Amino acid sequence: MTAPLREKPAFAVDASPVDPITWVAVRRSLLISGLIGAFLAYVGAFGSEAIPLIPRIGFVVLISWIGAGMGIVLFRLAARMAWTRGNRLLQGAVAGVMMTPPMSLVVWGASHLASRGAVTTRELPGYFASTFVVCQAMTLLVVFMNMRTSQLVAARAALASEPTPPKFLERLPLKLRGAEVWAVEAEDHYLRLHTSKGQDLILLRLADAIAELEGIEGAQVHRSWWVARDAIADARRGDGRAVLTLKDGSEVPVSRTYARELRDRGWI
Repeated sequence: MTAPLREKPAFAVDASPVDPITWVAVRRSLLISGLIGAFLAYVGAFGSEAIPLIPRIGFVVLISWIGAGMGIVLFRLAARMAWTRGNRLLQGAVAGVMMTPPMSLVVWGASHLASRGAVTTRELPGYFASTFVVCQAMTLLVVFMNMRTSQLVAARAALASEPTPPKFLERLPLKLRGAEVWAVEAEDHYLRLHTSKGQDLILLRLADAIAELEGIEGAQVHRSWWVARDAIADARRGDGRAVLTLKDGSEVPVSRTYARELRDRGWI
C-alpha cells in the first residue's frame, strides 16, 4: 500500500545538491541586468519614454535588479528539477518562464504608478509578451556569462595547479629538448648531460644545475654526479663502494659521502 507514495512525480523537485550561489555570481548578475536595464531605459521600453532619461534609467534599472534577484531564486528552483539537471541553459529558460508572470505584474505596477494611472489593467496582457522576451534574454545571458566565467576560472585554476617544469630543462640544447634528464656529470667547467635523447655538454656549475633540477626526483651521488631516480637501471655494491648503472649504460660511482643517504632512500 505504501509503494505508490514512494514514486517520484515526473516534475518533482530533485533533492540533489545544487551549485552554491556566490557573491561573485550575484554581482555579475546585477551588473549584467543593470546594463540591460539602462539600455531598455534608453530606448523607452515598457512605455517609459514619457519619463525624463535620468529618472527613467533609475526606474528601469531598479526593475531589472528586482528581476535579477527573482531570477537567481527561480534559477535555483529550476536547477533542482530532475529533467533540467546538468543543462544550465535549459534551467535558465525555465527560470525565465517562471519569472514572467510576477515580473509582468511588477513592470505593469511600476508603469501604472509612474504614469499616475494612465496605464490601466486593460494593458496588462500586453506586458506579458514583452516581459517574457526580456526575462528570457536576461536570464539566458546571465547564465551564459556565468558559465563562461566559471569555465575560465576553472581553466586558470587548472593551469595554476600544474607543476612548473624545472628551470634546468630550459638549458637543454635544441637536439635534447623534450628529453628526460637522466644524469648530470661534471667535466671541468662543463656538464655532460645524460638524457633519453643522448648526451651533450653545456657550460654550467654542478651546484647551479642541481638547484635548477628541483622538481625532478634525484640526488647528488658523487661530487661530480647528479642522478635522476627513474634513470637507474641497476645498483650494485662491492669492495665497499656502490655503483649505479643508468638506462644508457653509463656507470655512476657513489661516494661514501652520499652512500648512507641513498641507502636510507632505498636507492642502493
